[in-house]
Amino acid sequence: MAAITTTPGAHHDAEDPNASFLEKKGLMSWLVTLDHKRIGIMYLISVMIAFALGGIFALLVRAELLTQGKTLMDADTYNKMFSLHGVVMVFLFIIPSIPAAMGNIILPIQLGAKDVAFPRLNLLSLYIYWFGACFGLYSMINGGVDTGWTFYTPYSSSDPALGGVGSSTSVIPMTLAAFIMGFSSILTGVNFIATVHKMRAPGLTWRRLTLFTWALYSTSIIQVLATPVLAITLLLLTMERFLGLGIFDPRLGGDPVLFQHFFWFYSHPAVYIMIVPGMGVVSDIIATFSRREPVGYMAIAASSLGLALLGFLVWGHHLFVAGMSEYATMVFSALTFLVAIPSGVKVFNWVATLYKGSISLQSPMLWALSFIFLFTIGGLTGLFLGMLAVDVHLHDTYFVVAHFHYVMVGGTVMGFVGGLHYWWPKFTGKMYDEAPAKAGWFFVFVGFNITFIAQFIMGSRGMPRRYYDYLPEYEIFHQISTVGSWVLGFGFVIILYVLVKSLMSGKPAPRNPWGSAALEFQTPTPPPTFNFVKDPVLTRGQYDYQLATEDELYEGFDDPLFPGIRGGKPAAKPAAAAEGEKE
Repeated sequence: MAAITTTPGAHHDAEDPNASFLEKKGLMSWLVTLDHKRIGIMYLISVMIAFALGGIFALLVRAELLTQGKTLMDADTYNKMFSLHGVVMVFLFIIPSIPAAMGNIILPIQLGAKDVAFPRLNLLSLYIYWFGACFGLYSMINGGVDTGWTFYTPYSSSDPALGGVGSSTSVIPMTLAAFIMGFSSILTGVNFIATVHKMRAPGLTWRRLTLFTWALYSTSIIQVLATPVLAITLLLLTMERFLGLGIFDPRLGGDPVLFQHFFWFYSHPAVYIMIVPGMGVVSDIIATFSRREPVGYMAIAASSLGLALLGFLVWGHHLFVAGMSEYATMVFSALTFLVAIPSGVKVFNWVATLYKGSISLQSPMLWALSFIFLFTIGGLTGLFLGMLAVDVHLHDTYFVVAHFHYVMVGGTVMGFVGGLHYWWPKFTGKMYDEAPAKAGWFFVFVGFNITFIAQFIMGSRGMPRRYYDYLPEYEIFHQISTVGSWVLGFGFVIILYVLVKSLMSGKPAPRNPWGSAALEFQTPTPPPTFNFVKDPVLTRGQYDYQLATEDELYEGFDDPLFPGIRGGKPAAKPAAAAEGEKE
């Protein structure tokens, strides 16, 4: 339990320490703010717009594949739709979704800090993200791209205007978008690492950090070390396209496989930039809704660091069919299996935490349980692809598409939406309706599995990915997958309705709506501008449910600043005291 004591005289004397961070009105108060929570909310709105845009592209792709031949669009437009779906989802949504949005809102509060270590750098990161997104938007308006989200050379680097045979679409603006947004990712990572090291509240030792904090810390290390490789690679691609340098284009003496090495040296660790924060969210949700300290706390924390390290060593398995020595394939195959260990440690400890836990199936918990189920399927099917003989058969089929989406959507998106439901009352100050929230989860869960189980089957039967047309024997699987995408999209529309209705007419949220022991739920809702009315000093851990009384477990914890108030309402009196009053 994050029991805290307080010290007087904290924070800026000129500010009202009790004022909510949402009290200031006006557009400029948001655009020039240094408050991490406001910056996080602006990230949140941005990534949700990107998610909606990428989702629309996905629905259009699935609609086109409903029947053989042309259904909605021609082949060139189809190529652009699936490329834009990938680029928007990966670079504009998934990578910044949990770290930049949820991390900015919650991380400093979980550390008991007033803000991140470098607030101005934090705001600069947001503007860099927006600047890069503008390049992406320009690329979409100016004809889009048809290279896929991987920008493989020489198709992306060879310019037809200079006599090349590559794509004539807006490749350069889109690669510049990814290049610029990479700087935003690096700066956010630097900021979070410094914040975790230097801004922790007194008493908040490394062993008392939340697992979400550990996950963000590990993710930040990957962001700082891996992202520059992508930036240099995309810069080289741009130089080859503009200046005709022979780096990746074999026509000019370059090597296209070199691009694949550079790209996947970043992009495989980037998978962990996407998934590890979701694992942190799920760890916190499971602890709260199981009323238990996570089993193997340090093992889960260390496994996040393990994923951050091992993620750099396995990029070669993406190139098994691109030409590689048999000894190199053996090494990369073995290293790929090694990654399963820290992932397995997390899944085992989550299940062990649930065992004999006091489980409450509220909407955030449903998303967390979905994460475990779907990510496990995604992880296990990844082992198939790490095995050379099987990978040769399944490479570039819909099996890979389904595996990737079970990890990215079944993992990261489930974690993101689960975290959104978990922390929504805290940072908006509004509750949402549980029944429609659970209905939204149900449609997303069912629709997702209908969509991608069909893709596992047709992929294992040889259906290639990214194809505009297909043989008759695959039509039924495409039709099932498309219907599933409609169910999936309907589920997200329900969730949007639930959250908008909450903002418009939701009931005020109590301080601790879930009865959590974590530090962020010990401060008022919504949090004050500087997160805490007075500086917190931790005397117990953030998962010490075993130290809580029965009243605290079921009614929330006493507010240290307003004793007798639990979860935003007066605490129930002990039975003996109540009987004494009757007498």
